Amino acid sequence: MTETIAVIGTGNVGSALGRAFAKRGHVVRFGTRNPSDPKNAALIDGAPAASVHAPAAAVEGAGIVVLATPWDATRAALAGLGPLRGKLVIDCTNPLAPSPTGLDLAIGHTISGGEQVAAWAPGAAVFKAFNQVGFGVMENAAFPRGRPLMLVAGDDEAAKPRILALVSEIGFEAVDAGPLSAARLLEPMALMWIRLALFLGQGRDFAFALLRR
Repeated sequence: MTETIAVIGTGNVGSALGRAFAKRGHVVRFGTRNPSDPKNAALIDGAPAASVHAPAAAVEGAGIVVLATPWDATRAALAGLGPLRGKLVIDCTNPLAPSPTGLDLAIGHTISGGEQVAAWAPGAAVFKAFNQVGFGVMENAAFPRGRPLMLVAGDDEAAKPRILALVSEIGFEAVDAGPLSAARLLEPMALMWIRLALFLGQGRDFAFALLRR
């Protein structure tokens, strides 16, 4: 199924996911504050179904919105998109904040970033995904010993298969993690990936996997 996907945020994560979706034949509409910036040409290079727009224009006609903004810019970014009622929102953000040990979660336990995004986007079906590994793995999820794990949390059970299919299509083992409240577990998982990658010597080229006996 070909999807029309708006990617809000054109940093490392948004760029990687947008290019990955475009390579699989999906229509990708990148949303950026300065669509005429020459550097945006790299986003659509070799991807005829991809285009660059202002953020609100990017979501027009898109059934799926990929939110890939820095946490401290997320609320304002959502407000600038206009009503998202009826759309599927994939929240890739992590509510990170500086701490004495490097980075920590700004919120957690009683609410997650994913649940906060849902509160800021009333009427949208919000799914937490693509937050548990670095952007390099999102752009190239091929590993010699199998597919890396990507857990997906969300409350809309009817729409969840569309999100799981997108996750699987770009190379991950897509696993349903339950309701959106499970983002309270997935966001600390992301912090663990960051700690291993940046502070404990693992580098960025690794992912988690689910092993079964």
